[in-house]
Amino acid sequence: MNLESYISPYARAVVCLLKGPVNTTDRCWNDLLHYQTEIQKYISQIGLELIVKRDEGFAYLKQMTDESGNTLGLVPRKPLGFECSVLAIILREVLEEFDSNLDELYTTACYITGKELKERIELFLPERFNRVKLLNELDSYIARMVQLGFLIEREQEGRTFYQIHRIIKEKVTLDQLVEFKKKLESCLLYTSPSPRD
Repeated sequence: MNLESYISPYARAVVCLLKGPVNTTDRCWNDLLHYQTEIQKYISQIGLELIVKRDEGFAYLKQMTDESGNTLGLVPRKPLGFECSVLAIILREVLEEFDSNLDELYTTACYITGKELKERIELFLPERFNRVKLLNELDSYIARMVQLGFLIEREQEGRTFYQIHRIIKEKVTLDQLVEFKKKLESCLLYTSPSPRD
């Protein structure tokens, strides 16, 4: 049986999208662009929307929502948890700073090492906050970020570092960034010990 005679010409692009974000370096990128209309028509039948960010160099699938914010439930929504939320916010902040740096205008990829991420966590979370769990289990939380597609692991000359995927700008907006910081400050203010007389 010749598989190619049975499947649609954009089938491989759809399969790639269902697995996660598709980048310009992926083999199915050109098919995705060429059959963008057909792909959108196909996936809309199961409550999905194709988002293509040509300038950012990636595309991904987003669940359609009704007026109440409900989805078909194809992809279950799972909370990140506090530690992963902190990492996601920090990565979004790093990418925003990178994009605002005039010296990096000709570089679209933003990288960070585990050591740099640890330093950012220590700066982000005040000293009175218990950072022990987050820092001790940092590798597992980084692995979670890789699994979610927010980070892409790279290696060069035996050194491991991470590329921050630009999809994080779609998942964590600037408004959410500000809101999270406010909630964190309120939480710390509430839990901080009262000054002694």
